[in-house]
Amino acid sequence: MGFSEYASYDGLGLAELVRKGEVSPGEVLEAALERADRHNPTLNAIVHDARDEARRVAAGPLPDGPFRGVPFLIKDLGCPVAGWPRTSGSRFQKDVVTPDDGELTRRFRAAGLVLFGKTNTPELGITGTTESALLGPCRNPWNPDHISGGSSGGAASATAAGIVPLAHASDGLGSIRIPAACCGLFGLKTTRERNPSGPNDGDRAIGFGVDHVVSRTVRDSAAMLDCTGYPEPASPYASPAKARPYLEEVSTPPGRLRIAFSTETPSGRPIDPEVEAAARETAALLESLGHDVEERGLGIDYRDLYKTQGVVSAANSAAHVSTRL
Repeated sequence: MGFSEYASYDGLGLAELVRKGEVSPGEVLEAALERADRHNPTLNAIVHDARDEARRVAAGPLPDGPFRGVPFLIKDLGCPVAGWPRTSGSRFQKDVVTPDDGELTRRFRAAGLVLFGKTNTPELGITGTTESALLGPCRNPWNPDHISGGSSGGAASATAAGIVPLAHASDGLGSIRIPAACCGLFGLKTTRERNPSGPNDGDRAIGFGVDHVVSRTVRDSAAMLDCTGYPEPASPYASPAKARPYLEEVSTPPGRLRIAFSTETPSGRPIDPEVEAAARETAALLESLGHDVEERGLGIDYRDLYKTQGVVSAANSAAHVSTRL
């Protein structure tokens, strides 16, 4: 088929084609690279190209994981990859090269993924948009005049553009969820330490920061968490055990859920009418599905919350930077 249909498959779908022998991992990778060459000059989603290494990996034996032969990108923040730069979007760290894979990277590889580059992120992943003096702005594939969100904006842009079906992302205060919303993807912030942080990154953003993926399908996100979301030795925190594989949860009826939603904002000003309408339509849909839905805010002073959190996070960031001087 010349693999022109590459972008119509999710990760599990591509892996199934590889498993059946309909395409090779090398052919799948070349399809991803062709789309990267076509779209990235406009998007600036990929900021480090490791295609030669990826071609060698795709041509060799790959682990027989559920994502065997699927092209994949790593966010340029945290998540060390052996021999690759890790700038964190900062000129302060522009010359950092990590010598070894981190634990999460090893789990990605064990799932069968073929890593071929790194994605754009704002400096130290701090902002909800993706632009920095070092890496430049990342564009939204639906409309390059719009932002892709942040701080996993490069991951979301590349995924929404069909360069990859899913990509590594991380989230402290919305860095998976914001770009997923901006780019029309699925983004889940996982429980703390569900995925490994590694021995040197456990205090990132005072525990707010977690790693996972952005994806075009829910099942890819679930299957990836099955591959990566198990306890890490010496982790100071233990996530609750799962009842069954997450991939099974996707098709398991959840029962009647109690769901609260709110349109409160930290400023106290109303949210955009279009956003509020979407929230209420979602609430109505959930209610029509048989769930108990109510509108209920947290009843807190958001300004005090953000002011306090800002002091703590600033101190944590200063300590983080000082350890790298």
